[in-house]
Amino acid sequence: MKVVKVEDFQVSGGWDNWSFLKLTTDEGLIGWSEFNQARGRRGLASVIREMADLVIGEDPRDFGRLTAKLYSLTQSTTGGLQSLAIGAYENACVDIKAKSLSVPVYELFGGALRRTLPTYWSHCGLYRSRNIDLFEKVIGQFAVHGYDDIKKLGQEVAKRGFKALKTNLMIFEPGKPAYVGRGSGAFEMNIESSIVERVVTQLAAFREGAGPGVGLMMDLNFNYKSEGFRRLAKAVEPFNMTWLEMDTHEPKALAAIRQSTSTPIASLEAVLGRRALKPYLDAQSVDVAIVDVVFNGMMESFKMASMLDAYEINVAAHNSHGPLGSLMSAHFCSVIPNFRILEFDEDEVPWRRQLLTNSFTVERGEFVLPAGPGWGADINEEVARAHPAKLD
Repeated sequence: MKVVKVEDFQVSGGWDNWSFLKLTTDEGLIGWSEFNQARGRRGLASVIREMADLVIGEDPRDFGRLTAKLYSLTQSTTGGLQSLAIGAYENACVDIKAKSLSVPVYELFGGALRRTLPTYWSHCGLYRSRNIDLFEKVIGQFAVHGYDDIKKLGQEVAKRGFKALKTNLMIFEPGKPAYVGRGSGAFEMNIESSIVERVVTQLAAFREGAGPGVGLMMDLNFNYKSEGFRRLAKAVEPFNMTWLEMDTHEPKALAAIRQSTSTPIASLEAVLGRRALKPYLDAQSVDVAIVDVVFNGMMESFKMASMLDAYEINVAAHNSHGPLGSLMSAHFCSVIPNFRILEFDEDEVPWRRQLLTNSFTVERGEFVLPAGPGWGADINEEVARAHPAKLD
């Protein structure tokens, strides 16, 4: 069996664009994966296309060998878009391998340890506050204009059975969509007292609406420096949060923040591969590690989770992608013993699940593991072409 064709599809997800890789073989088997070139990963599709000549003619069932080959040929520039492209190819090959054996992907990695996966409602309020017309006129859900709507949304989270939610700091201005709060200054990202007050006010609104039984998380991304992260972690201690999420390229700084607070710290979604992961483990930087199977590839993600398990750290899968990404993340979560929780975007455009030939199911905050060969579904190309992404 050999790969004879490489294609990619760019699909509008309403507020994000979704990207899918399709590998066609000479025996008719097709492998799919999702990749993500949004939020600073511009140009990833071009890198994937440039790698196509390294993949065409290879047997996709030997995905370990192919991944090793791609890494060897790009190791002088490893990380970033190169690693993300390799992850996309690896995941599409894993899909083909499983289909060739008529088994789900999780069977290639020792079988599923669990059939349902607890999830949390991610980006809770963010999409609704930044895409008001889309939610009110297309999706048919209420939008978030301020703190009263945050309380209402918290009630909805609890009503739908989710045990936790994750939000982002939303800045509200009259008559405008909200924007994500970050440190002051175009480059400095300095912490201000007003930022701390806004974080506390927003979390209090979610707590009032969702009640004490729903865990609270907030993602700060790369939006502050270490000083800001430390001050915010201290300020939110009364909420007994599930975790406060943040990103930094300095493992020791992250470890110092963790040691300064009783608030659990989650991070590492931007860390690609085991070599980049190791300094964070040696520094004991996190309470919860976030690993992305779309970024890293199924095999590398499995190895990263094994490393984390040796350090007694559980993994919360990063799943800020489209519908196929959710299936891929579910397979990953099902096979690792040190699973914490699966990220899931409950808010969605009407065509999100239609993009899959066999859609996923989420029941009372639990993602049901698919049972079909490969990832359990392919991309419906007709639906994908009906919703093309508008690229810059």
